[in-house]
Amino acid sequence: MLLNLSPQAITNFHADGFVAFERIIDKDTVTLLRERYDFLFAGVFETGLEPDEVNWHQDRDSPDTTRQICNGWKSDRYVAQVVLHSEVGRACATLGGWAGARINQDNLFWKPPGGSAVGFHQDSAYEHWVIPTDMVSCWIALDDTETNGGSVTYIRGSHKWGESAVAENFHAPREPLREMHDAARRAGITQPEQVELVVPAGGGAFHHGWIWHGSGINNRSIPRRSIVAHCMGSETRYHPRNIGPIYSRYKRFGDEEMDESFFPILWRDDGYRSPHLDRYIKREIGWGGS
Repeated sequence: MLLNLSPQAITNFHADGFVAFERIIDKDTVTLLRERYDFLFAGVFETGLEPDEVNWHQDRDSPDTTRQICNGWKSDRYVAQVVLHSEVGRACATLGGWAGARINQDNLFWKPPGGSAVGFHQDSAYEHWVIPTDMVSCWIALDDTETNGGSVTYIRGSHKWGESAVAENFHAPREPLREMHDAARRAGITQPEQVELVVPAGGGAFHHGWIWHGSGINNRSIPRRSIVAHCMGSETRYHPRNIGPIYSRYKRFGDEEMDESFFPILWRDDGYRSPHLDRYIKREIGWGGS
């Protein structure tokens, strides 16, 4: 993985709130991740550790429901080799204007044919439990995307509209665009510009934590799978008062520093990277110490 962040790409990111790339990972990595998704969404976890969030279960939920896993990297080291890659961290830090980047969480999405929409939202609205709340995310397609296929859709320039609350309905909302349109009206925007990302498998985009984005129903006959690495600055700390219902469980009492076991630093401009990462990715160590 080698990401070429040209001056024009950086300019586009700051102007539009996102920047797209035809290639982020190679075809072999795409194939590998598709195979790992089969295991992960069947509840088979390579490291023995369950992900932090699993919102679809094979024997419980409808097969045409859009599926999501959060922090698959803790459960599968093949996933980890992508979302914890130093180049992902370097690119996110560069775009975010940070000295370094650490992983906040990953998202693994699987939208089958007919799969439901994902409500439009701002990623950073969910980060009230850290300071600062700013994020930059790397979204990668694992299937070729086409218009009307449920691909991620950005609202160009909406990262400049200001901060809103979390979306009332993230999964399968009846009106996925409603809260975005409310935010647009508050910002004085009468015609928000929607940009549905169309890239080949392995391509994707980096997007700003405050850009409005979501996705529609998958009207194609093939699944739409994607993987997302959400990064925050390497100096990010826990908020002293606000509690995140899931991720504050990793906060040490009386200590606002983020533990690198759970929020590792992917890249920093002084050459630092959390020491355990490369051994973990190579499957030399695991959560059980072997």
